Amino acid sequence: MDLVSSCRAFVSVSETGSFTAGAAVARIPQPVASRRIAALERHLGERLFDRSTRRARLTQFGRDMLPSAKRLVHLADAMEHDAKRVKLRPLRLAVPGTCTTRKLAELDAEARALDVFLEFRPAAPGERAELVRTHEVRAAITAVPAEEGAWVVPLGLASAVTPQERVIHLETLRVGRSGRSPRRVWIQPEDDVPHIRDRVVRVRDSLGLRPAQVAVADSLTAAAASVFGSADMLLCSAEQAEELGLGWRPIGGIRLARGFDVTAGLGEDAHHLRAALRSGIARCLGVPETEEAQ
Repeated sequence: MDLVSSCRAFVSVSETGSFTAGAAVARIPQPVASRRIAALERHLGERLFDRSTRRARLTQFGRDMLPSAKRLVHLADAMEHDAKRVKLRPLRLAVPGTCTTRKLAELDAEARALDVFLEFRPAAPGERAELVRTHEVRAAITAVPAEEGAWVVPLGLASAVTPQERVIHLETLRVGRSGRSPRRVWIQPEDDVPHIRDRVVRVRDSLGLRPAQVAVADSLTAAAASVFGSADMLLCSAEQAEELGLGWRPIGGIRLARGFDVTAGLGEDAHHLRAALRSGIARCLGVPETEEAQ
């Protein structure tokens, strides 16, 4: 027996004095209201209504039980209201600063169709997991090595002039005898993580490039500005290069890629984001369609 539904029918009929009117108030057919009240009477072991009269008149037992039934109905209504309110509470999600406003809006719209309401907190890769730990956000898209990532974004080098070569080899950055300033590779904050930065540094050292030829910028804007005004190159994704109007090529001899996964205070939040919003997050991060399909 559904105790709440039976009590709701009991309260509605008692307040209207009619099985027909009470059923209408409870938004159920009159036979259903009668069956639910009869089931409640069997459950409690006593009659709630005196059926010898035309009106639905409460028995003494019914009058004594009515306050408890009302409390149960009110509590059930309050619980349903709280559930709706909680479902509308935004899920605060820390995201990379590389996610554009449009892509975040598209992800938000996709989530709303699933009754998930997102609130975004752009943050640097080293901060995002910490925001989860301190409960400032419920979940974060965190940076991980590409082989561990649920999403992978290949990286290459972009410059103000599209290179003629199909790939760029870092050894071409060696300083010659021309006296010209050495070309630099700029690393943006999103890629200032050990599994990307340290690999670039190791290649730099193995090729005999100067230490200053690999530099970490304070922001993507600063890195892009340095590239626009020189022959320097930006380590970035193909999508970022296109947004900035730069010519992009993959790097020869080394595969660099961003890896992303979800960190959340609750495992169910992480699972839901990975599963239900996988494609939307992929587009937001700039995952190529070929990588997304894998």
